[in-house]
Amino acid sequence: MKLTSFIHAGQATYGVVQGDHYRLPPADFLGRHPDLLSVLRADALQELEQAAAAGGSTVQATAVRALPVIPNPPKLICVGLNYKTHVAETKRGDSEYPSLFIRFNDTLAAHEDTVLRPAFSERFDWEGELAFVIGKAGRDIPKAQAFEHIAGYACLNDISVRDWQRHTHQFTPGKNFPGTAPFGPYLVTRDEVPDVTKLTLETRVNGNVMQHASIDDLIFNIPVLVEYISRFTPLSPGDVIATGTPGGVGDRREPPLYMKEGDVVEVEITGLGILRNRIGTAA
Repeated sequence: MKLTSFIHAGQATYGVVQGDHYRLPPADFLGRHPDLLSVLRADALQELEQAAAAGGSTVQATAVRALPVIPNPPKLICVGLNYKTHVAETKRGDSEYPSLFIRFNDTLAAHEDTVLRPAFSERFDWEGELAFVIGKAGRDIPKAQAFEHIAGYACLNDISVRDWQRHTHQFTPGKNFPGTAPFGPYLVTRDEVPDVTKLTLETRVNGNVMQHASIDDLIFNIPVLVEYISRFTPLSPGDVIATGTPGGVGDRREPPLYMKEGDVVEVEITGLGILRNRIGTAA
């Protein structure tokens, strides 16, 4: 299934993507599962698929306003420096363990949202990433069982305020400006992605390709990330893990290149859709 969250008739809801329209679950299903997080917590993806196939109203995709595909994840964990091309351009050495940082929920944005650059920084940079969403709770999950705990995959843009990112050795300030992590447009369930390593990620700014990489190029692949992260914190349905960005960020170009008001940034991953956002400036 391809799932999406959106505002319809003034209410937050979700649906199954069917071409250029979305099929809403029947009212009784929505009553029990008002958002995608509650669907995941109830292990009800199969029930959702059956309910949507049995009926429910449809809305045109152009008639609704998108939400982050999981608007309210319990955890939003991001991986840094997870492609050799990005490690090389940052002139850092290899690490024995994944580099992790946390984003807050209010940093999430939706497909087609305008992402606001803070007026006091011009160093506003793109980071196209593959994110995966946990569907089954677990702790100390072995690599061999990692995919059993994944509900699906989505595009994420880990937009970064580079000067604030470098105030200290911790990334937190530059990664947590409100609405700077577009996430969507869809959650594609794991059964639709038989081999995630075969997917290709591309980031474009105003139509120009800035990043292009295979998911197979991850230094710490998805099973390794699931095993490592679940050793120190339990993973719960709806948790989001962003797997890192490849080389090609604007900050490491000569001369550096940053996003400005009016720019359009797109993150596209094979089969997961195109995540598109326009850049604005905060008042």
